Amino acid sequence: MNNYSVLGKSEIKVDAVEKVLGTAKFAADYTMPNMLWGGVFRSTVPHAYIKKLNLEKARALPGVACVLDHTAIPGGNRFGIIIKDEPCLVDDKVRRYGDAIAVVAAETKELVHEALELIEVEYEELEPIFTVERAMEEDAPKIHGDSNVHAKKFLNFGDVDAAWDKCDIIIENTYSTHRLSHMFIEPDAGISYYDDQGLLTVIASTQNPHYDRGEVAVMLGIPANQVRVKQAATGGGFGGKLDIGVQLHCALLTYYTKRPVKIVRDRRESTMVSAKRHPITMHAKTGATKDGKLVAVDVDMVSDSGAYASYGPAVIGRAPVHIAGPYECPNVRCSAVFYYTNSPMAGAFRGFGVPQAAVCHEGQMNALARALNMDPIEIRLKNAHKVGTVIPTGQKLTESVGFADTLKMAAAKAAEVM
Repeated sequence: MNNYSVLGKSEIKVDAVEKVLGTAKFAADYTMPNMLWGGVFRSTVPHAYIKKLNLEKARALPGVACVLDHTAIPGGNRFGIIIKDEPCLVDDKVRRYGDAIAVVAAETKELVHEALELIEVEYEELEPIFTVERAMEEDAPKIHGDSNVHAKKFLNFGDVDAAWDKCDIIIENTYSTHRLSHMFIEPDAGISYYDDQGLLTVIASTQNPHYDRGEVAVMLGIPANQVRVKQAATGGGFGGKLDIGVQLHCALLTYYTKRPVKIVRDRRESTMVSAKRHPITMHAKTGATKDGKLVAVDVDMVSDSGAYASYGPAVIGRAPVHIAGPYECPNVRCSAVFYYTNSPMAGAFRGFGVPQAAVCHEGQMNALARALNMDPIEIRLKNAHKVGTVIPTGQKLTESVGFADTLKMAAAKAAEVM
């Protein structure tokens, strides 16, 4: 037996004791001497130009230390995990309900809320785009640039067009998954300050501290080695805290006030602006022989990716790859197009498009089983990946292909408890 240092041994999770004792410090638990509270003034319309923005009443409120708009950003005003398309503070136009327009730092939380109420904005509203169907129309307003197409992917394996003649049965269905919110236990929160070495430091509820560090440095126009980001104990993420939360706004306020600044989003704000799971509509055509062997899979996929890219380029890359599921099929084709809209931003959410693809391929397998009067387990085992399978990317599976064994054990257990 191999003497592994970790595998096969009972190890105490690094943060387990603190969490069990209730002493773990989450982002909202941090406080510092001379600390200010921060808040964000957000758009109340989904698509508009900003004609006027009046910050003077908020700035004049006693106890308010700082009120900033995009003109105060010393570095770059675009961020994003893959495509830099989201502003720290709106400088050209609002693209979703809840876009950040200005930030406030004040002595108390109550003063922050009062200052935010004093900010005045005048919009020139534009037609909002909330559906893929409208986004793809030629005369639709453009969310970014000159096209609402956010990303495209195409997968082709075998010869789908020629394969239909070899099918005894062909099933066509359309599947739609909906937008989902992570609803992590702990809303976004963080605190920023200058440490004893003069480094701008951010402690945040995040899944991506290395990425956050780079974005803070670019936004402030300072070297990355002048920024430190620490991940606090994080009360859930599931992909929803891979994107920037409060980090940039905290850092910008600290940059100007030279004081610690803490921002804690309430549940409404956190849910409004955090990334969501991509809603995807898939029209699927699947062909098989009369004994249940898959011959061809052809899927057209579209998604409302929302106002900003986030992890959309990764999701659109993974969903087509998994569109046939864990099943052998010699002919697979998938066309995928993700569109920008004025909807909430869609991003990373446990699976990166694979759960949506599963709704499609499992629905089709069930439909085939019904049409062929086959047991749904039997048709899956007949087509299951095994050692030697070549998947639609051209990769050959050479080891550790446990799907069929797992399915058999699950079926046996289900029969046992029914």
